[in-house]
Amino acid sequence: MKVESNKKVGVNYTLTVDGQIADQSRPGQPLEFIFGTGMLLPKFEAAIEGKEIGDKVSFTLEPKDGYGEVIEAAIVELPKTIFMVDGKVAEDILFEGSQIPMSDSQGNRMMGLVKEVKEESVKMDFNHPMAGKTLNFDVEVVSVRDVTPEDMEHHCSCGCGDDHCGCGDDHEGHCGCEDHDGHCCH
Repeated sequence: MKVESNKKVGVNYTLTVDGQIADQSRPGQPLEFIFGTGMLLPKFEAAIEGKEIGDKVSFTLEPKDGYGEVIEAAIVELPKTIFMVDGKVAEDILFEGSQIPMSDSQGNRMMGLVKEVKEESVKMDFNHPMAGKTLNFDVEVVSVRDVTPEDMEHHCSCGCGDDHCGCGDDHEGHCGCEDHDGHCCH
C-alpha cells in the first residue's frame, strides 16, 4: 500500500537542524497521522507521497517551506510586572532560554521564549522555535493502512494522533499538541 490521501501513515523520523538532532520519533513509537489532511508540513507530506512500508527518504526544507522566517515583530519587550504571581515577579521562570506559556489579549495561547531579562523588562520571542531554520529530515515509512472510524474519532489537526491530545493553536514550541500535563504528544 502506498502513502496517499486519507491513509493512516506511521513514520520514524530524525530532524536535524544546524548539524544537531532537534527532534526524532521514539523507538517503537512512530509519528502517526492521516495523510493529506494538513496535519504536517505540506512539503514533508510531498516528500513521502507514494512511498511504501520500508521506503526511506531524506530531504531538506528551507525556512519558507518549514516554519517560515523569523518575524522581528514577534520579538517583544514586556514589562516584568506581567510575570507577577501572588504579588511577586516570578523570577524562577525568568531566565534566558525559559519557555513560558502565555496568552494575548484575545485569549490566544502561545509559547514565548525568554531571550533576555533586564531590570524592568523581559525580551520575549514568540516565533516558532524552528522559524528561520533549515530542516533536514531522514524518514522511514513504517506503516500505511486505510483510515478507520476510530482514527477519525481521535483525529487531531496537529498530527499527534493521540486520544490524550489537546491541540494548541500556536504549536506550543513543539508540534502543536500537548497531553493533559502540557507535554508534547510525540
